[in-house]
Amino acid sequence: MTEAAQPDRELKAAYYAARPGGWRDWWTLLHPPYTAWHLGYVVIGACLAPVVNATRLIATLLAFFFAVGLAAHALDELHGHPLGTKLSKTTLVIVVVVGLIGAVALGVAGISVVGWRLVPFLILGPVLVIVYNLELFGGALHNDLGFAVCWGAFPVLVAYLAQTGRLVAAPIIAAAGAVCLSAAQRTLSTPARTLRRRVTSVEGTIVLADGSQSNLDREILLAPLERALRALSWAVVLLAFGLAVARML
Repeated sequence: MTEAAQPDRELKAAYYAARPGGWRDWWTLLHPPYTAWHLGYVVIGACLAPVVNATRLIATLLAFFFAVGLAAHALDELHGHPLGTKLSKTTLVIVVVVGLIGAVALGVAGISVVGWRLVPFLILGPVLVIVYNLELFGGALHNDLGFAVCWGAFPVLVAYLAQTGRLVAAPIIAAAGAVCLSAAQRTLSTPARTLRRRVTSVEGTIVLADGSQSNLDREILLAPLERALRALSWAVVLLAFGLAVARML
């Protein structure tokens, strides 16, 4: 085998993944940049309300943390441990159950405060987690658009509804923006995930107009994808934090 054809060095399952074992598995399972990104949508949706209730915002954040940060990610890891954690199937199932129960419990508690309009979203949330992550109905939701709607638009709309008990044009427009951002995330993360988890080597040469050449490898292809993902995750989190400071301090 020539030097150019040798497999690239082994990469982690994700750029934020920790070494398998112990507490590090929990860090990896939570997908910290992406969980923070999608919780940022919750803050953005809530901060569009005329008056922001901090208690309702915290409850909504916790509900989405339980549903997405815990349940959805644990369901993903149940399918062959793509993150390479050492968490057992029993542990992951417990995380899924606890996550969904926690999210639903917070939603039920919110009905007495927000009103009946929250009920359809309370039902839809766990359904989306299960249908999307288990790829039910032939994976009808497990695609770029499904990802963007479930984890982009839905948090914005629910967060605004939890604050006001209704939906108006502003959160719907913001939800459309979240769909676009989440579509960009998916466009970047899908090839990045493939390169990290399924590709063993990359061979190729870049030839510039002046005749100079440089070799291609897996890390060169990954670098711009993951730099963009890092920047986008920080952008959404900082935007959400800025809105929260402006509205509540």
